[in-house]
Amino acid sequence: MATVPLIAPSEELREELRARGGTSAARCFQCATCSAVCDLAPDGRPFPRREMLMAQWGLADQLMADPAVWLCHQCNDCTARCPRDARPGDVLQVVRSLVIERLAFPRSLGRFVANVRTTWPVLLGAPLLLWVLLLGLTGHLGVPAHLVSWEEVVPHWMIYSVFFPVTLLVMAAAGVSARRFWVLLGSTGPPRKGSLPVALGAVAAELVTHRRFGCCETARPRRWGHLALVWGFVGAAVTSGLLIVALYGFHMELPLPLTHPFKILGNLSAVALLVGTAILVVERLKDPDRVGRTTAFDTFFLVVVALVVLTGTLVEVARLTLPAAVGLPMYVVHLSLVLTLFATFPYSKFAHMLYRTLALAHERMTRENDQPPDPTD
Repeated sequence: MATVPLIAPSEELREELRARGGTSAARCFQCATCSAVCDLAPDGRPFPRREMLMAQWGLADQLMADPAVWLCHQCNDCTARCPRDARPGDVLQVVRSLVIERLAFPRSLGRFVANVRTTWPVLLGAPLLLWVLLLGLTGHLGVPAHLVSWEEVVPHWMIYSVFFPVTLLVMAAAGVSARRFWVLLGSTGPPRKGSLPVALGAVAAELVTHRRFGCCETARPRRWGHLALVWGFVGAAVTSGLLIVALYGFHMELPLPLTHPFKILGNLSAVALLVGTAILVVERLKDPDRVGRTTAFDTFFLVVVALVVLTGTLVEVARLTLPAAVGLPMYVVHLSLVLTLFATFPYSKFAHMLYRTLALAHERMTRENDQPPDPTD
């Protein structure tokens, strides 16, 4: 006797969708226009028609385990052409935020960051309070008459004592979330074949070029914004790594001149981050009926990145041109924003980097042999 599949609709999921701006899913009448116009959807497993149906039914478990939720780049070709204004791109954006929250470790932190509309004062204020207390307790709140290097007011040991533990905790939390997601992805659909490292290598090459965004039409400029952000983060990470090696391996003295290669790389990375953020903000301010509506969850990440870049740039200018009494508060604010950005990585939109990478790797490892090749390959 054939087994009857169990369907367990979740009213909680439907309520969450409504609360976060995904109410338009109810308008979908399954005409499949969205799947027909999406150039990112594989021919054998088109989306987002199926995902819209699961959202209407409240099938939370199926949506959480569906890689198509992350293969969508919210280019909004589907939203622009939907005859019912069901806004599939916006709905999947809300679903992604729900996946991040539900797979978060601990989940209470995922829920806290997800409610950023009300919790943002804590997310921004707690790191700032931490730095002020730490500087005060160690006697580093005084302002020197002549400032040569920021290390005079915020020693490196203090920065490491904050960021190293936070980094370890964030990596552990992200690792647990990634493991949960990878198991979920493998729980349905065709079995994975091949090597994960090989698949991740192919995905990395795709991510650094953002080829899939090239298939989008409605929000194509966002490709360049995302690309600038990716390379900005990569450049900033490389610069930080080189500085650590140079400082402790070769006893390099700070501050570096503006013409030093490390300084040039760091400044170029800052410009890339600033340009990428500006493009995305401008795109978000355009007609939401065309490019998609922006949620508080989405806005918070963009705002934090923009503030990190702006304060970092102002700190550099302040060290060279402004009194230390002006530069020190600015530097402390910059450090607190950087801490917010990294501490919320597994719980904010920053986590897209983790989940989308795994979903793309899963797609490559489950792609049927008789399926036509991906147009972006």
